[in-house]
Amino acid sequence: MGLLTIGAFARAAGLTPKALRLYGELGVLAPAAVDAESGYRFYDPGQVAQARLVAQLRQIGMPLAEIREVCALAPERAAEAVADFGQRVSAGTAARARLTSALVQHLSGRDKSMNDFRYAAAVDPGTARETNEDRAYADGQLIAVADGTRGPLGAAAAAAAIEALQQGTEALAALASADREIRALTEPGAPTGTESGAESRIQPVTTLTALLRRGSQLTLVHVGDTRAYLLRDGELTLLTQDHTWVRAQVEQGRLTPGEAAAHPQRALLVRALGWGDGVQADLALRTAVPGDRYLLCSDGLWSVVGREVLRDLLATARTPEQAVDGLIAAARAAGAPDNLACAAYFSVA
Repeated sequence: MGLLTIGAFARAAGLTPKALRLYGELGVLAPAAVDAESGYRFYDPGQVAQARLVAQLRQIGMPLAEIREVCALAPERAAEAVADFGQRVSAGTAARARLTSALVQHLSGRDKSMNDFRYAAAVDPGTARETNEDRAYADGQLIAVADGTRGPLGAAAAAAAIEALQQGTEALAALASADREIRALTEPGAPTGTESGAESRIQPVTTLTALLRRGSQLTLVHVGDTRAYLLRDGELTLLTQDHTWVRAQVEQGRLTPGEAAAHPQRALLVRALGWGDGVQADLALRTAVPGDRYLLCSDGLWSVVGREVLRDLLATARTPEQAVDGLIAAARAAGAPDNLACAAYFSVA
């Protein structure tokens, strides 16, 4: 069979000639031949399957730039790319639906919680470090702390984790995106000792603890040994569990809590973003109550500031800024051998 005119090819593929011209200009579906004098486009019948694929991808809302990349992949890889797009679309739709619902509740007067939170965040290198791989962030919809591994890319890993949550997508989709970005980061390590002189590569990872807010609903996201606390009715409650080797040993009865606190491997993580077999995160849903005070912090703070001091400083602070400043000052007074990060979220009556 010979080449098809643009009209005949459009009918065979279920597309319009206008769409075919656009796809050709963008490199998504180039014609098999173009008449040098008239500029008329001709297509090979073997391109019909690709054209129909392009049409189907457009029907699910995939951008043309992404369609061009998918069409260049082998079928198995293309299927994975389409599945990933579908997950992103679903996550974005769910996030928009939740935000829409919260806005409707607020604008209709049924939810008074859109502006009743106060927040603050801060980081500090501590007294013994020249660099700071901890990161903290706070706004009306998100507070987060992350603690990257030491090294030039640890801070980049921590920042990537928080930035993914700032995009406003569903929590698990954001974590998956951050995990992929962090795994793409590598930094030179010590020489391996091979004859070629090649260097090993150190993979930076990060912990992450965050609260994402939608109206009066909070989603707690947690990976690693950064922590989240809640002060309610004068009682301080730890909301997270450390994903560390020593905690696992305590649960198995091999270490006492006192031995774990002094163990030389107490900071050894068993879960982190950028490491292990995919993302393993703890997620929990909470409802904000007026008067609640949330504290998120890295191990540089909670490991040197006792629980009673945490509670007292969080309870007596007039503002989140005062709480954050007081907590960092207390950690520095206790020696602060590690970087510090903390964020406070106050739900006011």
